[in-house]
Amino acid sequence: MKLAIRVLGLLLLLPPALGLAQEKKKYKLLFLTQSQGFKHGSVTRKGEALAPAETSVTQVGQESGLFDAECTQDVTTISAEKLKGVDVVMFYTTGDKLMDAASFAPLDEWLKGGKAFVGAHSATDTLKNFKPYYEMINGSFAGHPWNAGETVTLVNHDPSHVTVKMLGDEFQFKDEIYQYSHYDPKAVRVLYSLNMSKCKTRMPYHVPVCWVREYGQGRVFYTNLGHNEGTWQNVKFKEHLLAGIRWALKLEEGSAVPNPDVQALEGMKSFLAVAAGEAGKNYDELAAVAKSAAKDGAWLEKTLADIAALRKIDGKKDPDKRKAELTRILEEIEKKRTP
Repeated sequence: MKLAIRVLGLLLLLPPALGLAQEKKKYKLLFLTQSQGFKHGSVTRKGEALAPAETSVTQVGQESGLFDAECTQDVTTISAEKLKGVDVVMFYTTGDKLMDAASFAPLDEWLKGGKAFVGAHSATDTLKNFKPYYEMINGSFAGHPWNAGETVTLVNHDPSHVTVKMLGDEFQFKDEIYQYSHYDPKAVRVLYSLNMSKCKTRMPYHVPVCWVREYGQGRVFYTNLGHNEGTWQNVKFKEHLLAGIRWALKLEEGSAVPNPDVQALEGMKSFLAVAAGEAGKNYDELAAVAKSAAKDGAWLEKTLADIAALRKIDGKKDPDKRKAELTRILEEIEKKRTP
């Protein structure tokens, strides 16, 4: 009995890092919602109250006990000195002149040094002419054919990944979805994309919606969702966001290995969702043909290049040229049917 009391006394004298009373660390998240271009309702403040997205992120931090959120609409808040006390930086921003090379450098160095960056929705409608930023986040806004009132169907490419496992193999959201320029499929692991065959608005190319990447020693998590205020109140979205923050903080493991092969196949399926419909062909049959044919890397590369070229044809100005090229590519895919 005396020995047990002595051991307990020694444990109580140990520093928290070694003793039984170690406390869980609470992280600091800095959420920038400054808009220099279009101002989304989700980050529009009314009086002194926080904007809907800011309220949601603050609540996620409080309810999980993981982090305290500081919400700011002043980019000058981000400095080398400020970042010393920050674990996660989150952007829901717009504007091509939000930062310059000098002001971005401390953030870039901080992130590469092992910290966490989270981007929501229009974080890709930010600094579209500033290469260091758009290479970091891996994309720039290039239009949103899927408007805020449209419910889209999304396919989960990695259902066991910690950041998206709560969403299921396929799910729907009513939200505005971007397409991108400055996007490199070899730089990121796409976690979910539009299932073009089940969307009302269809485009013949891959549209990624959420991705992750390693960036130096740091991590980047991005989701295009978040235009609509209702998205920020959605329980599954909050769970998804929290998981993304935890992953970016390296509190959870999940692959960030780029998956360009998955993205390539999604591009092919997106093309077929449009082409098969216009030609009155069976989408499921053609998707199976394309999946099998994609094993031929050279053929896949050429076909995807043709689809990328098709995307550059303005169907409104030159509909005949677009139709002819779409038909030609479809015929090349049909040639791959097994006799």
